[in-house]
Amino acid sequence: MRTTLSISCGSCCTNYQKLVVPVHSLLGISRAKAIADSKGSDSVNGEDEGSSRFLKRRAVLVSGVSFVSSAVLGFPVEAVVKQGLLAGRIPGLSEPDEQGWRTYRRPDEKSGGHGVGWSPIIPYSFSVPQDWEEVPVSIADLGGTEIDLRFGSSKEGRLFVIVAPVLRFADNLGENATIERIGTPEKVINAFGPEVIGDNVEGKVKNMDVAEHSGRTYYQFELEPPHVLITATAAGNRLYLFNVTANGLQWKKHYTNLKRIADSFRVV
Repeated sequence: MRTTLSISCGSCCTNYQKLVVPVHSLLGISRAKAIADSKGSDSVNGEDEGSSRFLKRRAVLVSGVSFVSSAVLGFPVEAVVKQGLLAGRIPGLSEPDEQGWRTYRRPDEKSGGHGVGWSPIIPYSFSVPQDWEEVPVSIADLGGTEIDLRFGSSKEGRLFVIVAPVLRFADNLGENATIERIGTPEKVINAFGPEVIGDNVEGKVKNMDVAEHSGRTYYQFELEPPHVLITATAAGNRLYLFNVTANGLQWKKHYTNLKRIADSFRVV
């Protein structure tokens, strides 16, 4: 048995293209099995049961045709397929504001939690100019499995977010760690700065500040060389390192925007 879908080739056309879909394909069974089942039903179950099977098959067929027509014609198939948690990219960017900046908020549906002391990641947010785009992160990322997100702009620079379990550094911080309990700004940058730049930070810290937003403390650092702005904080059982970096020319031309991006980081 086959079913034929008639699909319009244009909004004003009178010609139609026919798509022939084998019924056994819709039902996920082989053609031979479909024929065998049909014959077995006719010879063993009698006319009444045959009619019943026909009606059941017809109901399944209609359901299958509805699914295929939705896929072919571009209609949503959300009732059939439901997407679960994703570890990869999920849109989290807002529309540009009047200044052309967009706010990224880590989606609640995005899974994550690499390393020791796994738990759901408390969302964070930051703002970027509208030409900045998310860059895919692989579990084989050379920066390590604790890189949760990357963004970049070919014109201005790039950023990445490290979300690390605090149990990696201390076992007495509990499930509601603060950056103050992890250590002083000097201790934090000396301990975690090398993870960001791949080298010792001695002599490279130009500026060091402490800020507070909505009751949460943030340590802010500016390093050179290389040119990088680091914002550090803690929430739950995670340490967050928000890192904005650029080459020399980008740093010189777009420092104001890069600093604004770094200062915008918040853990929700």
